[in-house]
Amino acid sequence: MKERLQKLLSAAGVCSRRKAEEYLAAGRVTVNGAAAGLGDRADPALDRVEVDGVPLSVPAAHTYILLNKPRGYVTTLSDEKGRKTVADLLSGCPARVWPVGRLDLDSEGLLLLTDDGELTNRLTHPSHEVEKEYLVWAKGEVPAGAEVLRAMDFLDGEPIRRPRVKVAKAEEGGGLLSVVIHEGKNRQVRRMCAAAGLAVTRLKRVREGRLRLGDLKPGQWRPLTEDELRAL
Repeated sequence: MKERLQKLLSAAGVCSRRKAEEYLAAGRVTVNGAAAGLGDRADPALDRVEVDGVPLSVPAAHTYILLNKPRGYVTTLSDEKGRKTVADLLSGCPARVWPVGRLDLDSEGLLLLTDDGELTNRLTHPSHEVEKEYLVWAKGEVPAGAEVLRAMDFLDGEPIRRPRVKVAKAEEGGGLLSVVIHEGKNRQVRRMCAAAGLAVTRLKRVREGRLRLGDLKPGQWRPLTEDELRAL
């Protein structure tokens, strides 16, 4: 069955659908030897699709893993600045996988990686609004900051859903919060806390949707269970 080339490239783990559009516009994709364009379709069972001259290969089964990303690693597979990347932690992984979403350099915790382009597209699309729970260690007046966070429905002029916030520990000069958000904007939790008068000292993602970090140690990864895959 013919499918849009963006979908085929994504399903094969070559790149995201958006990136596939760039590949097509740059003339990097061919179908049966002819340059393909935006809107073109192909049947992988009948047509020869190539990217940069390399035939497209759709995996028989996809790989899904959960990583506990430590601080000090960038959420990318390569880095032009020579920093440590999450790819350095994937020894023994049976496939080339990429991160679904991001955790910044100084953040840690749950990170999903896969070679399933369709799932990546679905989970990262803004309409999906997957819940993400973070533990936030912060300096400042934590109870007062938590009240500001609970009422927050705009961040730097952009609308957001009000987060769910619990104070796990409050002491003089700081404390620990649980913050649940529904978007995935760049450094969102840190920016929200700064707007609430709190300075984040440590940030750890412990849940994404129904996926939980559990007792996985920093730097370790494991395959998703069947129950977790069904939940996705």
